[in-house]
Amino acid sequence: MLTLETNRLLLHPFKMDDIEVFHQINTDPFIRQYLWDDVVIDQSTAQEILATNRKQFDHHQLGLWKIRLKSKSEIIGYTGLWNFFDEPQPQLIYALLPQYSKLGFASEAAQAIIDYAFRELGFTYLIAATDEPHKASQHVAQRLGMSFVEKRIEDGKATLFYRLENSQGN
Repeated sequence: MLTLETNRLLLHPFKMDDIEVFHQINTDPFIRQYLWDDVVIDQSTAQEILATNRKQFDHHQLGLWKIRLKSKSEIIGYTGLWNFFDEPQPQLIYALLPQYSKLGFASEAAQAIIDYAFRELGFTYLIAATDEPHKASQHVAQRLGMSFVEKRIEDGKATLFYRLENSQGN
């Protein structure tokens, strides 16, 4: 499967046997606060997501990549392209465990996904959505060069949408 590399990170698509670590990441209070509206997902939900992820990679060469530091073997979070809010194409997503936040890893990993989406998949733009109170996620979007587009109520909460155009014209 498709591996992406940055200066400090390796990104590998999640596989079905990554269920434990995927579930652990998504039930971390720091991550679930915004991605899951503070709901603790069960293992079967995590398994369904990974099954969908496998199909997305098989059919569309996109999905969720686990993020590893090159200097360590542990998974520190994930990034990728995922369908949210009935948007016409998958959106950019990034999530890091708290001890790895504010070190530039989310921006670095997400930039690799942006480059891949524009260069390899031919996306003409990318959208990222974040809960209004999630300032750190908004800062990542802005560091990536994304521009604020709109504020909408999604699933009963204020959600901010950011957009980045493919300046390469692919």
